[in-house]
Amino acid sequence: MRHDHHGRTHRLELDDQTLREWDCTVLASDPEQGIVLDRSAFYPGGGGQPPDRGVLLWGGVQTRIVGVRPGDDLWLVPHQDDPRPPVGTAVRGALDDERRSLLMRTHSGLHVLCGVVFRDHGVPVTGGNMEPGEARLDFDLPEVPPGFKESLTVALNAEVAADRAIQVSVLPREQAYELGPIIRTATDLLPANLEVVRLVDVVGLDLQADGGTHVASTRQIGRIEVVKVENKGRGFRRVRIRLP
Repeated sequence: MRHDHHGRTHRLELDDQTLREWDCTVLASDPEQGIVLDRSAFYPGGGGQPPDRGVLLWGGVQTRIVGVRPGDDLWLVPHQDDPRPPVGTAVRGALDDERRSLLMRTHSGLHVLCGVVFRDHGVPVTGGNMEPGEARLDFDLPEVPPGFKESLTVALNAEVAADRAIQVSVLPREQAYELGPIIRTATDLLPANLEVVRLVDVVGLDLQADGGTHVASTRQIGRIEVVKVENKGRGFRRVRIRLP
């Protein structure tokens, strides 16, 4: 399967993360599964980033999309009260721009957090999750140094101000691993049968395998606030951030 496809759907968001509206055709419409499009910019979720929401516009009708159900095909989940367009219908897809844009800023903020902690403390990530505007990462950090929360806040926002480019590339698996430690988690979660790897590079700070959506530079993230540093057990520190 091509890296920019999921089943029968061409995933437009992998090539253009700024895309918010597009024309497409319904390939499947099932009351249990949902809707399959030939082209879609709805991020299906993964890597801690939740799926996009939005609408399909067709024949003067609006169908709200409230989720995505990945399987052999990429099934969009319509709101239970809305009609489903029949197979063959030409529709226009539109993302919830405010939600997607905030998720992109949040996800990129997590990569900056990951890069700063790895650079300054050399420890891997053990877990993470995000919602629009707030997120957390867990680190295998044995001890929390004095003033860690305050110094981390300063370091994160210094990287935002540095306006580092955030670049996306796709490489064959072997070439990607030759670039260095592209896995920031304690366990390598890349599927063994994955032939190509999508890389997100916060240039000069953090390079890792990632399938999510991101802004083009760290300045676009905006200010990052470290809300709390929690002790969840030996070597298990949870850092919560927020984008005010």
